Amino acid sequence: MHPLISPAELLARLDAPDLVTLDATMALPGEDFDPAQRFRQAHIPGARAFDIELFSDPDATLPHMIPSQSRFGELARALGLSDTSHIVFYDQGNAASAARAWWLAGLFGADRVQVLDGGLPAWQRAGGPVGQGAPATPSPGTFRPAPRFARVRGLGDMRHIVAGRGALILDARAAGRFAGTTPEPRPGVASGHMPGARNLPYGTLLDADKAFLPVPELRARFAAAGVTDDRPVVTSCGSGVSAAVLSLGLALCGREGDALYDGSWAEWGTTPGAPIETGAETGTETRAA
Repeated sequence: MHPLISPAELLARLDAPDLVTLDATMALPGEDFDPAQRFRQAHIPGARAFDIELFSDPDATLPHMIPSQSRFGELARALGLSDTSHIVFYDQGNAASAARAWWLAGLFGADRVQVLDGGLPAWQRAGGPVGQGAPATPSPGTFRPAPRFARVRGLGDMRHIVAGRGALILDARAAGRFAGTTPEPRPGVASGHMPGARNLPYGTLLDADKAFLPVPELRARFAAAGVTDDRPVVTSCGSGVSAAVLSLGLALCGREGDALYDGSWAEWGTTPGAPIETGAETGTETRAA
C-alpha cells in the first residue's frame, strides 16, 4: 500500500467499513497547544484520537519510546483496529505526528497504513467535511501485533554504527541544533550530533503546505545528504518523532530495510561518554553532558 493518501482519495473511501481514520496530532518542541482540544474543535468525521504519548512506554525515562508489544496491541484493539483495517493517520499541521504514528503502526505489523498528505489543513482546503466534539467510543478490534524490530535501533546499535560507520545516520533536526549552535529544547541534553551523521531537516522534504514533495525531488534531497542504494539508513531527530518524516520519505522513494533510532538525540545527548561532534557536518568531538 502506498504510504500516502490524498484528500480526494480519502474522501472517496470515507464510508468504507474497513477504514479507520486516526488523528495523531501532538505538540512538538516549540509548539504550545492541547491536541485533545484541537480534536474537539475540528476533525475528520468518524476519526478517532491516536495519542502518541499513550502509545509509548510508560516506564521509560526518555520521551515517547516505543511501547511493549502487549501494550500496543491492547491500545490498538481499544481503538477498534483489526488486522484488516485500512488505517489512515493524519495530524493538524506539523506532518511529524502522523509520520510517527505511521511508523509505529508499521513497526507492530500493520500493513494497510497510510498518511493523509498535508493533514487536516489539506483536507479542509479540498472541501472535506469536518466534525466537532469528542470521538465516539469504537467497538473493540482484533489487531494482533507482529513486530518488525529490524525497523528500530537502540543505543547499542547506534554505538556500533558510529564506531563502524556501517549505516548512514540522517538527523532530522534543524541545522542549528545539529551543528551545536542552537541549544536543545530539552534541559540537560548536550548540543551537536553523532559522529558521521548527516543533517536533513525534516521540513526540507515538505512543501509550504506541509505535503510531501514529489518523489524525484525527495530522491534528490536524499542523494544530496549522502543516501545511496548500497547503504542502509538510520533516521534520528530529537526524540524519534520528526525522524519518522525522513523514514516516510525514504519509503516514498521505494526504499526498504532502513530503520529509526527511537531514543534519538534525547538519549545520545544525555549518555555519558557518547561521542559528539559539532559543526555543519563533521567537527570537534566532545563528551556528552
